[in-house]
Amino acid sequence: MAAQGSSGQSTGLAPNVASLLCYVCTFITGIVFLIIEKDNKDVRFHAWQAIIFGIAALVVQIGLSILGAILGAIASVMGLIIGILAPVVWLVFFIFWIICMIKAYQGERYKLPILGDMAEKQAAK
Repeated sequence: MAAQGSSGQSTGLAPNVASLLCYVCTFITGIVFLIIEKDNKDVRFHAWQAIIFGIAALVVQIGLSILGAILGAIASVMGLIIGILAPVVWLVFFIFWIICMIKAYQGERYKLPILGDMAEKQAAK
């Protein structure tokens, strides 16, 4: 989807650069850009998506670690399976992170499945 709502910029940066920077440290830079950007809807969308994405990635990784520890204590094979699954999940998150940064720099509103709709609703407020 092409860039929308590109009017105004509180950051002094080009909207595509500000959108890219939202993803650098996910929820940390997302919060920073959400606070300083009041006008540009695209930057606010990317900031919200970065925040939600970062929190989701953190929750999933912590959940997998806890699940792996519990299942590893019960049956070591199950812990091993989770131990193999965790890096694969991390790789998927990493790929989506790179895609988000590339699309943001290109001025596109790439919506992540489920998370993108949540970000769009928050950015519209």
